[in-house]
Amino acid sequence: MNRAHAEDLPWTQQNSPQGKYGLARRSLSIAAGGQKDIGTWSGGHPFDLEIHRILPGKINFPLHEHTAQWEAYYILSGSGQVRTTKGKEAIKAGDYLVFPPGEAHQLINNGSEDLTFFVIADQPQADVIHYPDSGKWMTKPHKKAFEMQEVEYFKGEE
Repeated sequence: MNRAHAEDLPWTQQNSPQGKYGLARRSLSIAAGGQKDIGTWSGGHPFDLEIHRILPGKINFPLHEHTAQWEAYYILSGSGQVRTTKGKEAIKAGDYLVFPPGEAHQLINNGSEDLTFFVIADQPQADVIHYPDSGKWMTKPHKKAFEMQEVEYFKGEE
């Protein structure tokens, strides 16, 4: 058995350069011996569990969709909004949100207190994340972001 206690873990802060996006996280999986973005196929855990906290006025991440990874969020405290390609909906403590691959999502704290929630994600061997607002892409576990231009299949091969 591997064990971690959330209150013993420090909050790790992540912010975008201009401060629009920001959150703090506690990685229970890593504290219990897991590896970020590494599943059982390479000695990690089958899922990743973190506690996230978004301050009032902040957004967790740009709107994004995974091609392989499932994510589930359980709201512990606070209120805010979840944004998908269908629009925005109010969320509050006790809500459970499940995002299958291909469903774009982001959380917005438009409330007056911290929005705190569990993030549970499976650990596929590889994932490609698309950012609909900017057109960017990112690969995991490499964490390389790029912009893509469609080309003919055999271009540069002959």
